[in-house]
Amino acid sequence: GGVHLGYLVVETGRLTDWRRFGADAIGLHVDTLEPDVTRFRLDDHECRFLLQRGSAEDVTAIGWQVDDHETFDVILGRVTSRGLPVREGTPDECALRGVERLWRFAGPKGAATEIFTTPLTTSRPLTMTNTAFVTGESGMGHVAIVSKDVLGMHSYYRTLFDARLSDFILERIGPMNLRIRFLRVNERHHSIAVAGVRNAAVNPIRTRIQHVNVQVAELDDMVGAYERVTAEGFRMMWSIGQHPNDREL
Repeated sequence: GGVHLGYLVVETGRLTDWRRFGADAIGLHVDTLEPDVTRFRLDDHECRFLLQRGSAEDVTAIGWQVDDHETFDVILGRVTSRGLPVREGTPDECALRGVERLWRFAGPKGAATEIFTTPLTTSRPLTMTNTAFVTGESGMGHVAIVSKDVLGMHSYYRTLFDARLSDFILERIGPMNLRIRFLRVNERHHSIAVAGVRNAAVNPIRTRIQHVNVQVAELDDMVGAYERVTAEGFRMMWSIGQHPNDREL
């Protein structure tokens, strides 16, 4: 069975800024559930980003959808055999994330790994600037993580999810040459990218993930989002470019 990136949980004190970023700049569907909880949708899943008020200003959990119960049981068995404590999600945690049930255990760099089988979907129409996002079998996108222990992280995802190495590239980011590994768990070229910073004195990225990727179906959507992000005054990290390996713009 397949594994797919399902959702991200973010803790932030800047929910107003996040709502403006999600709706006005990126062009996602935004649901404000209560003053301290905001969710973003990309498709018929009730939740793709869960934003909760708190002080971390970071991703606190990464949710992975597992296609079938057999695979789910295999993964849980691998987690427990590694001695990682596993906790079942409370009904409230499940409702916020838009899943029927979830199990939660320790993940790389202090972000919890959460696995679930059945996402809650909704027929409520999407109110968003973009035409459509590429999800489905590919999951919601990918996460990129910077680490001083690339092999340990590769081993974590290989052991749990049978992640396979799609390829790796050398990329210069600022003053550093990074060797980036691309790990595949479904038909998407990669769901996890891991960049090694073993030779840096300190990890240059404060946050638990360096970026999250979501994929729009139309080039016009990407160009439009680029223009909106700039117009809204958010800092653009990179201009438009293309990955050498997955050809993504």
